[in-house]
Amino acid sequence: MASRDQVKASHILIKHQGSRRKASWKDPEGKIIMTTTREAAVEQLKSIREDIVSGKANFEDVATRVSDCSSAKRGGDLGPFGRGQMQKPFEEATYALKVGDISEIVDTDSGVHIIKRTA
Repeated sequence: MASRDQVKASHILIKHQGSRRKASWKDPEGKIIMTTTREAAVEQLKSIREDIVSGKANFEDVATRVSDCSSAKRGGDLGPFGRGQMQKPFEEATYALKVGDISEIVDTDSGVHIIKRTA
């Protein structure tokens, strides 16, 4: 479990043309990532977020199927982390959330994310 100065979160990452690493577990050669614009990734993630918030979809199930992060194998679970361990925009968004909340779109060098704070 996370210590007092740590948080725990899950996320869904959609990579795009501007992502620093243009490959993922589900697109090892980066063919889809290299043709996905940031705008298209944001629109896809907005739709996913709406489905989750409305109860049409489960965060962990969607993360397992859709996320470009290897944490998808754990339903998007990143485990506990402290300040300085994640990219700054991701860290700031996670710490700003209350447990159980889901972020708006968060932009990092890795791509675009939605984050669910779990502890």
